[in-house]
Amino acid sequence: MLRIFVIGFGLLLLSGCASYGVIDNAQLSTESSASPPYSIKELYGRKGSGDIGLTLAFSGGGTRAAALAYGVLEELRDTTVVIDGQPRRLLDEIDTISSVSGGSFTSAYYGLYGDRIFEDFKDEFLTRDIEHKLFLGLFNPLRWFSSEGRTEMAVRLYQEQLFHGSTFADMQRADAPLILINASDLGYGVRFSFVQEYFDLLCSDLSSFPVARAVAASSAVPLLFNPVVVKDYQECPIVGKPDWMERSTELAANNPALVQIIRSLETYSDKSGRDYAHLVDGGITDNLGLRAVYEVLELAGGPRRFFDKTRAGRHPRYAAVISVNASTDPEPAMDKTNRQPSIAETIGSMSSVQLHRYNDATINLMQQSMTKWTQALSTPARPITSYFVNLGFTDIEEPERRRFFNAIPTSFSLTEEQIDGLIEAGHELLRNDPDYQQLLADLGGAQVPNR
Repeated sequence: MLRIFVIGFGLLLLSGCASYGVIDNAQLSTESSASPPYSIKELYGRKGSGDIGLTLAFSGGGTRAAALAYGVLEELRDTTVVIDGQPRRLLDEIDTISSVSGGSFTSAYYGLYGDRIFEDFKDEFLTRDIEHKLFLGLFNPLRWFSSEGRTEMAVRLYQEQLFHGSTFADMQRADAPLILINASDLGYGVRFSFVQEYFDLLCSDLSSFPVARAVAASSAVPLLFNPVVVKDYQECPIVGKPDWMERSTELAANNPALVQIIRSLETYSDKSGRDYAHLVDGGITDNLGLRAVYEVLELAGGPRRFFDKTRAGRHPRYAAVISVNASTDPEPAMDKTNRQPSIAETIGSMSSVQLHRYNDATINLMQQSMTKWTQALSTPARPITSYFVNLGFTDIEEPERRRFFNAIPTSFSLTEEQIDGLIEAGHELLRNDPDYQQLLADLGGAQVPNR
């Protein structure tokens, strides 16, 4: 990916040709829609038993991340728990999947098609050489001087290969979890989620927005791909800030980090100073997909207020977050020689150091927050138990296997051996995680597949 980055940057400098983002987000209308909006308020907690609050977070990392996340979904499908005397797949207890970059391909596909993902996602995406097709378009000389951005080529490819013209209205499956596809606002460095709450800030209707374009935004590596551009409409039936923003401003007053986020989001309401937003890779602001979960609950005023709004006050007895972290830590080749590292190696090392530090800080924030949220929700009559399941290649004990996974590149072209290994790693890491095992033990009657 770094070689692609350097070559793409070189082509960008050579071309010197301006390109313009295609605007594909419709203006919000005063006419009511036949279906509820694709929003956190409407969709969180609409499925499952209510006793379990299960959230998944899929990291970035190209096809590596998509395959690891797919393996975790398979393991949840094959694990049966007994709730109210009835057997249920743990997969069916998922309330939310928050994803960035490569992980968004898996989350969006599952959100649209449900169990169909286990029939064709591997053949349709994981084992396809998507990178080669992107190369053909990216390095086509006719495109170098086109006013149409390089990302449009990726959007068309994702439409044809995976999403087939689907919009967020098609994500409204009755048995689907809420899918939070996350990108980054390039201008203000704030996370942007493809839910109606965020589109309200743009005075735009998410229901007609293509899923392929949202996934392209979530995975648009800056410079290699153009941002996905959305219009911030000036005329709006929503007067002032949306209600949830007004409440969040008051509730977050004592949290400087949340105040900064709110200030950035408030720029969308400045209709005289902002006409567009430029959305790029979600991994820039949150490579694990976890900060989206944290911010949603904190901006709602904490878990009690959040569940009062989304579950009519029904708090889960068991709250679990499963973080599927596909980031790697390969051995640096530069340390085997006194040759000066290349530009690509230098950029890669600098990015890797910052990424791992930010990931560590995010995981620590999430662990502390879950402890705080559990205490806030628990009562003597109804105690809440929380579980933070943190999956990553560092948990693989065999050094040789760990090196194998850490050597898998961030790309959209992996070998069948790598894909199969990643899928099996998703099963293995989840099944062997002690916090996950404790969750199954506390639920009682869990049936785990033998592999």
